Amino acid sequence: MLLEPENTLFVRGATPVLLLAGAPVHDALPQLSAPDGAIPLCEGWSIVPRLTLCVVDGPGDHGIVVPALAAPVVGEADGGTAPGDMADWCADAEQAGGAVVLSLDRLPETLDWSALLSSGTTRGGFLPALA
Repeated sequence: MLLEPENTLFVRGATPVLLLAGAPVHDALPQLSAPDGAIPLCEGWSIVPRLTLCVVDGPGDHGIVVPALAAPVVGEADGGTAPGDMADWCADAEQAGGAVVLSLDRLPETLDWSALLSSGTTRGGFLPALA
């Protein structure tokens, strides 16, 4: 299923993050539990980060495709305000061996990681990259 790029936010960093809003896979992703800040692995899920399309693939028929080149990318170091580059996000994901995918009801106006990790409604975790 295609997820509109305006419902996503790619965040650059040593461990890149993909935020999803209103994703059809929300209920299929595991409830996020990161009490110590350590993001768990999403068993049975994977990500294929590419410049033009990003595929989030789950068990069974669960999965989404994001038109990545049209999606917003921001830098983590500046609090998520400066525009980033999709090629750099893909390179971050390749270096990290995957990305953190977090599914939310709606995208946050500011990146407050502690609020995202403790909201009780966030789903997801670390998805390993497929080659």
